[in-house]
This record gives sequence, C-alpha cells and structure tokens, in this order.
Amino acid sequence: MTDDIDPTLPERARKLFAGPIAFLKSAPALQHLPAPSAPEIAFAGRSNVGKSSLLNALTGRNGLARTSVTPGRTQELNYFDVGNPLVFRLVDMPGYGFAKAPKDIVKKWRFLVNDYLRGRQVLKRTLVLIDSRHGIKDVDREVLEMLDTAAVSYRLVLTKADKVKASALAEVHAATIAEARKHPAAHPEVIATSSEKGMGIAELRTAVLEAVES
Repeated sequence: MTDDIDPTLPERARKLFAGPIAFLKSAPALQHLPAPSAPEIAFAGRSNVGKSSLLNALTGRNGLARTSVTPGRTQELNYFDVGNPLVFRLVDMPGYGFAKAPKDIVKKWRFLVNDYLRGRQVLKRTLVLIDSRHGIKDVDREVLEMLDTAAVSYRLVLTKADKVKASALAEVHAATIAEARKHPAAHPEVIATSSEKGMGIAELRTAVLEAVES
C-alpha cells in the first residue's frame, strides 16, 4: 500500500464490514440490475477459486455467499448491500472457465459479464481471484484482457494462500505481480489471502474501501 493512503482507512473498513451487510438481489440479465445508486466492487474468478468463501470471510458472515458443491452453479450477478445507510455494493459474478458448463451458458455468461463490465458507470474496481495453488491460467488471462479492453480497473487477489508452502506462495505472488504489471488496467499490487486462516482479509477490506472512495 502506498504511503499517501488515509491512515483511518483500515479501521473504517473494519467497522464497515462489521456492520450491516445484506443480500439485495440476483440479476440474471442486465435489465435486472439494481439502479446505479452506489459504488460497486465486483468479484470475478474461476469457478473453484474460493470466491464465496472469500466473500464470507471478508464480510465475517458464514452464509452470506453460498458455497456450492458443484462449481459453476452461479450464473447470475449477486448483489450485496454494505452499510446502512448504503455505502457501496459487492457484486459476486458468475465463475468462469468451468469445463462442464454447456456452451450456451458460457456464451450467456460472457455476454452478461462483458456488458456489465463495459456499461456499469458505478463499477469502481473488479477483484480477480487467482488460486495460489495454480497461479494465473490462460482462462484468467482472457478475462484480464477483457477487463483491459473494457478499461475496467481491476486488482489480482490470490486465494487459498494457506494451501501452499511459504516458498511456493512467494513464487506465485511474484509471478502474479509480474503479470499484473503487463496489463494497463491492473492495480500493480497483489494481495494474498486465506479465507480459512484470515490472512490478508483486513488488507483486502481496506483495499475495497480505498477503491470505493477513489
């Protein structure tokens, strides 16, 4: 994090995520999106990257985002209101790159996500989750390029950091930073997280609020 960040940010972020957070709605198509009345932070990632677990850890609530036994279940944009009065919204995007999803569903996903990313004025940042055990795959690069093309600001976040040895994590972290720096719309810093151990969660909360207020 840079030195010019507001020093009150981490504590304000902690309080905000400890306060009211509620599921708002699922949007299967653009016409079902809520009115663009608050900043939005979207979460993207491969179907089994641990997105729901990270959202639950971030908000300190076990059942906020449903973790499915079958990856690729979520085919809608799921909206969560943060703060009362509303401060911003979290948007859980459908997981991508799951081989068993029918082609027409994959196509529908691409249209929905593409149109959302390109046209949503209140979208402040997309967090692209990368599994620490596997690093960036070609399917992730496709999404990064899609975000670059849409000129959407995004940040790479490593998940499941507790599942790899410290040396392997350092390696994948360095490789992910190197990849981020090749992309014009990517934030240069990468946060490593573990939903189970709580690693990086406070830092991610601060990064979310920083993006909301930028």
